[in-house]
Amino acid sequence: MATQSRLPAFLLTRPMAQSQRFAAQLRHRFGPDLLITISPLIAPHYLAPAFPVGPFTALIFTSETGVAAFAHHPNRPNCLPIRAYCVGDQTAKAAQSAGLEPVSADGDAATLIALIQATHTGPLLHLCGTQTRGDVAQTLTDAGHPTTALELYDQREHPLTAAAIDLLRGERPLLVPLFSPRSATLFCQHLAIVAPTAPLTVIALSAAVATALPTTMDHHTAKKPTADAMIVALANLCDPPQVP
Repeated sequence: MATQSRLPAFLLTRPMAQSQRFAAQLRHRFGPDLLITISPLIAPHYLAPAFPVGPFTALIFTSETGVAAFAHHPNRPNCLPIRAYCVGDQTAKAAQSAGLEPVSADGDAATLIALIQATHTGPLLHLCGTQTRGDVAQTLTDAGHPTTALELYDQREHPLTAAAIDLLRGERPLLVPLFSPRSATLFCQHLAIVAPTAPLTVIALSAAVATALPTTMDHHTAKKPTADAMIVALANLCDPPQVP
């Protein structure tokens, strides 16, 4: 592994809780003195719509934030099913903590849809945000799995912090892992204003995130849409190649 002084800096733009957890994972991998700046570009705002009547045979979650919004809902009905299809393992852990019985697709929206199509029958309820990718409810409904979408949260935009702008306008190489198409879009919008001078490399969590980036931007894509795969991608950029 590269020495601490030779490692690039890291800029994390996820919501605060997810960024703090990922920062801890990075420090576990690269060491405690790693330079990490957290500047969330979005923050969740929970909504409290009325739940549809149903009945439903399972819930669907495509983010941890969806689970948190479900858990915080003030008028959650008792008749909802406890089986919950989740896009990935972190979302499944959150669902289990909320008292649900999760099934993890360990992937992305397409993987989740394929899992449900292969294993489930009966109407479903997708608890999601106001801005979603993958058209999960519509895709499942079109495939013969009636699915209702209920928006439980919004993601409100936040500007880059002064510390993040200083990093971008500095000289130290900078790695920026991006975990969603929306955060990728917002980050690129901020770059156009900041006019960065730092050597910058973006790592996209998935192909869907990468498509939100300009084709001229230097970027890499994790081999799987998971935090572990993202750390592997970052390590490949940080660790010098081994010379036989």
